[in-house]
Amino acid sequence: MAIIKGRLLVSLSLVALLLLVETATPHGQAYAIDCPALCSYRCSKAGRPKICLRACGSCCQRCGCVPPGTSGNENVCPCYAQMTTHDGRHKCP
Repeated sequence: MAIIKGRLLVSLSLVALLLLVETATPHGQAYAIDCPALCSYRCSKAGRPKICLRACGSCCQRCGCVPPGTSGNENVCPCYAQMTTHDGRHKCP
């Protein structure tokens, strides 16, 4: 009886740990990305780089991804592509 309780406790602890890891990372990704570096490249050709970096950083943290290149390629990161401002304009550069 004690062995069964011990196994059940270990199993439940593992499930709780997996759920914590899954919900603590954006969209289930189990790795962290370097938002500042990715956004620096993404905004390297922007006319207003500080505004671009602020918006990109916000989008990157929420979505956990940044499309490759300095513009376009948003199909790679649908969350990033679908974010809008309060005015309904495209948020992410």
